[in-house]
Amino acid sequence: MALRGYFFVLLHVFVFSALATSAFSELSSHYYDYSCPKALSTIKTVVETAVQKERRMGASLTRLHFHDCFVNGCDGSILLDSTSSIDSEKNSNANFESARGFEVVDEIKQAVDEACGKPVVSCADILAVAARDSVVALGGPTWKVKLGRRDSTTASRAAADANIPAPFFSLSELITNFRNHGLDEKDLVVLAGGHTLGYARCATFRDRIYEDSNIDSDFAKDLKYICPTTGGDSNLSPLDPTAAQFDKNYYSNLVQKKGLLHSDQELFNGGSTDELVKEYSYDTEDFYEDFANSMIKMGNIQPLTGNQGEIRVNCRKIN
Repeated sequence: MALRGYFFVLLHVFVFSALATSAFSELSSHYYDYSCPKALSTIKTVVETAVQKERRMGASLTRLHFHDCFVNGCDGSILLDSTSSIDSEKNSNANFESARGFEVVDEIKQAVDEACGKPVVSCADILAVAARDSVVALGGPTWKVKLGRRDSTTASRAAADANIPAPFFSLSELITNFRNHGLDEKDLVVLAGGHTLGYARCATFRDRIYEDSNIDSDFAKDLKYICPTTGGDSNLSPLDPTAAQFDKNYYSNLVQKKGLLHSDQELFNGGSTDELVKEYSYDTEDFYEDFANSMIKMGNIQPLTGNQGEIRVNCRKIN
């Protein structure tokens, strides 16, 4: 009897451990190796095709992952459309009329589900992998994406407005914002380097070019043709001169006082982050290595795993 009781206890411990692991499993770069071995290659193919058609799409997909992770963790909430019960994050200040790439995500999701035979890969994981593949397609570094995220069943425009760093933030506000997400000053500087890709709307840099003093005068003069004091809110300017190439020019611009956004230039304005900006402005290898590490770290922000959330059939709506 004692022996039977012993084995019962062992069985109980084993079952409990298995359930705990299922509910709180960690992310793994091999998560889909058996359930869908074609998942990553399928995502890569669609991303590369999209970037070849429009190089700006690479920046859009990368930005979606950033903005997704900074709200309630990397859970695909940014992809949900508005409903009677959901106020979409697409309508937040940071995303309205600027977040793009949703159609490409839909295309990836369809292709991956066909490759897997059923919905196995979450929309949150698709965003994480698409961000990596976009950076690589535009000449940047690669890294092993940790996978196994599940999708949220809700979204919050208010949370997006409260958590996504604003273009008018000061250095101290940026540091606090990143710290609230478990990221340090180094992560702040290196992830800001994602602004080596893409464009920004006039409305986000108007105050910078008309009110800031720490800006190159010729740079500001040129931007005023794109962004008048009134009107033209949706006119675009590249975040750095090589906006379709992942490189270190973003940091070189900051050193020259040519950061497009106020929050960009705050990283090189006599503060604690100046030296790291200088380092990245001349050392591409260090920037690439640190960017890859910080992207992995950011991708681990509060993911839903195990039995949490769901695997959406359609990335735009809950099941």
